[in-house]
Amino acid sequence: MSIPVDHEAVIVGSGFSGIAMAIALKAAGRDDFTILEKADEIGGTWRENRYPGCECDVPAHLYSYSFELNPYWSQTYAPADEIQDYLLYCVEKYDIRRHVEFDATVQDAAYDEETATWTVTVASSWGTLRTIRTRTLILGVGALHEPHIPEIPGLETFAGELMHTATWDPGTTVQRKHVGVIGTGSSGVQIVPPLAEDAAHLTVFQRTPAWVMPRHNKPYADRVVDTFEARPAALAAHRARLKATSDLRERGLTSAPRVLKAASRLATDNLRSAVKDPELRSALTPDYPMGCKRVLLSSDYYPALARPDVTLETDPIDHVERDAVVTASGVRHPVTVLVLATGFDPVGSYRYLGIKGADGHLLSDDWDQGATTYLGVTAPHFPNLFMLLGPNTLLGHTSDLQMIEAQVGLVMKLLAERDRRQARAVAVRPQVVPGFLAEIDRRTAKSVWQSGCAGWYLDRSGRNRTLWPGSVSEYERRTTRPEMVDYEFG
Repeated sequence: MSIPVDHEAVIVGSGFSGIAMAIALKAAGRDDFTILEKADEIGGTWRENRYPGCECDVPAHLYSYSFELNPYWSQTYAPADEIQDYLLYCVEKYDIRRHVEFDATVQDAAYDEETATWTVTVASSWGTLRTIRTRTLILGVGALHEPHIPEIPGLETFAGELMHTATWDPGTTVQRKHVGVIGTGSSGVQIVPPLAEDAAHLTVFQRTPAWVMPRHNKPYADRVVDTFEARPAALAAHRARLKATSDLRERGLTSAPRVLKAASRLATDNLRSAVKDPELRSALTPDYPMGCKRVLLSSDYYPALARPDVTLETDPIDHVERDAVVTASGVRHPVTVLVLATGFDPVGSYRYLGIKGADGHLLSDDWDQGATTYLGVTAPHFPNLFMLLGPNTLLGHTSDLQMIEAQVGLVMKLLAERDRRQARAVAVRPQVVPGFLAEIDRRTAKSVWQSGCAGWYLDRSGRNRTLWPGSVSEYERRTTRPEMVDYEFG
């Protein structure tokens, strides 16, 4: 007997993952779906991250859908507002907006084994609650979405302007202010140069120096844009070259770290040419192999730190006071604006949703000892639940959008097979997952990520539950031709 549902599918999140999934469902004639978006606009990461200097560190022609190439990117690496505009264009072109419910925050979701459906509890900003019943639940909540707030004593007592880069208020000005930035990862390296230009003084609190490569960000000449517009085949060929060359970097991270030695020399030369002060240069020189943490791209970060009105502080932070950051040696750094460039919790978005699967399994409990999924898309004991950019599917060497498209393709194949078998549910077999995770551990052990540095790639136990330890092409092969024996249908 058919069980009535409000929608055949519910997608949570309207960033690149959610929109790609929606486009695929529509293309397959599965038009009965809704997208739950907690904010008031499309966009996810690129809607929320609007801090000064925010850009993508993947070439724009690769950081876009393969089925919707954009000849109009203005430069090699697109700024945040251009990426957001691109996504909004895709939403309008594929008629997705009518499927989106804004101001809809998922509180929890529970699977009913008897009916093989999910009941999703949704809250509005007004405090109202409602439920939606669906056959298929797809989480496109983003891996780099839940801001990581460091546990610094006294942070809550700071009386000035305090913000994470992901919550930057576009109306914020730092003109003639004393500014502190905590963190020197991707967002820190991007925000420091523009803040240094405007602040009366900028103090950058560095825990670990990063490997920083020069960023060759050039504007596209009009003739190039015109060629890409007039000749889609030329644009497709350009993207294919970017995809192939970017994927080659994977070997340097996973199986042949010696490949990164040449890049290390280039990064060292970049530092030496930009920073003449030997003491500052020493403080900015990493003591771990390149690739152990994310390799950053910037041509203005080092020059910004070399300015006389910028201080690099490497002494650990002891605590924060109402108007200052105090380091372990007792030095007070007066600040009126404090910026947390401290990144994100890669599995936080999933952990906090309150997902209850079959046999009483809670996703948060199951993941307490480390995220357990198969190919980052399905989890044991959670039928008809699919994740996009789930654990072990982020990349350290190229565009994550390629992984999103591969995962969307896998979801569509599993839904089609579920229908073909006239089954009500599909889930990964629990017996399959331990072997897959053992493979991830085995391959990670050979990688540069296990060379001794501490970072967000590894979980609290030191296991990699964030990155895919292989090439994009390998992941695409495994998701394009999935082993249906790995799944159970019922």
